[in-house]
Amino acid sequence: MITFENVSKVYDGEHLAVDELSFKADEGELIVLIGPSGCGKTTTLQMINRLVEPTSGKIMVNGQDHSSFDPVELRRTMGYVIQEIGLFPHMTVGGNITVVPDLEGWSSDEKKQRARELLDLVGMDPDTYHDRFPAELSGGQQQRIGVLRALAVDPDILLMDEPFGALDPLTRSQLQDELTSLQERVKKTIIFVTHDMDEALKIADRIVLMKEGERVQFASPDEMLKNPANDFVAEFVGTERLIKSPMEVSLNNVMLSALPQVERGNTLKECLEIMKDKNTDYVSVVDDDDKFVGIGSADKIRRMMDDEGEDVSIGDSSLKRASIPQEANILEAVHLLAESEDEVLTVLDSENQPVGTFARGSLPRILVDELWPLDAMMSRESEVEELQ
Repeated sequence: MITFENVSKVYDGEHLAVDELSFKADEGELIVLIGPSGCGKTTTLQMINRLVEPTSGKIMVNGQDHSSFDPVELRRTMGYVIQEIGLFPHMTVGGNITVVPDLEGWSSDEKKQRARELLDLVGMDPDTYHDRFPAELSGGQQQRIGVLRALAVDPDILLMDEPFGALDPLTRSQLQDELTSLQERVKKTIIFVTHDMDEALKIADRIVLMKEGERVQFASPDEMLKNPANDFVAEFVGTERLIKSPMEVSLNNVMLSALPQVERGNTLKECLEIMKDKNTDYVSVVDDDDKFVGIGSADKIRRMMDDEGEDVSIGDSSLKRASIPQEANILEAVHLLAESEDEVLTVLDSENQPVGTFARGSLPRILVDELWPLDAMMSRESEVEELQ
């Protein structure tokens, strides 16, 4: 589907950004480009759709030299998602999703139908969101719309440049899960740039680890963890990720940062404004003594606003309350998640105050789903009973 053959990029005749890079992304494969800042990963991504032209080498798209394509037409055949989402504030959600179909001359009915199909695909109710404006969405919801816009004309290739980098850790983790689930259904060829190794291990089929413009290793997450090509790879991956037993890993080592806090007396409107300001889909609700009450989500708050009005306080009804002490380990956390209806646990200190969050999807897939599968955890009832 996409092949790099000894591709280099030199800026200003002297700065070598990409050096003789070769790799192949097969059809329906999610390839992650990762490495230190300045290693050439974004330049590599932008050479695919000719936002940047290679200095030498060849890039093949569907078996054809991509330099033979008209650059504008080439870009229209590829979805492109960036961290700075760039939604048009004066256009509705539906209008933002169908920007490219509009350029392609689709009818109003065709655009509306496509926008509604895509909203359904990511669990955003079309009746609720199609006619809203970006300012009414949380950061995570806006990024979902950015992804849907890239999928609007059903491209075979999707380019994603740090798409979740500006989001809070919990929202980021959930969007990673959604991307993995979405990829199972739409089977796009995805090239994804990130600087976060946890993200790469979680979502990638294969990883291109780069340093100073060169490919250091090209391998699956499992292979890169088990057989790092050299000391640089081992250090970049991190030896702590090779821990085999989740009973040895405490939540303190892996929990996500605490959510922004609101008091249960805050109005729904105030809560939503805080979520927009903090670029999150969730807030932690506390009482007057900063004790944990529950977690409020953007979707839940929006529905409450529609039903009860924006000046009603968030209170403590219908909030997610699942929590776990911070001294617990991963095995206990995953077991608790499996028993509860909640996907997220609030991590509490000895004073019952929130200090972090834990979601099953917040761990690299290699740790939770391969080295220590959930089914295996659940079969170890005797160990769990001893812990309790």
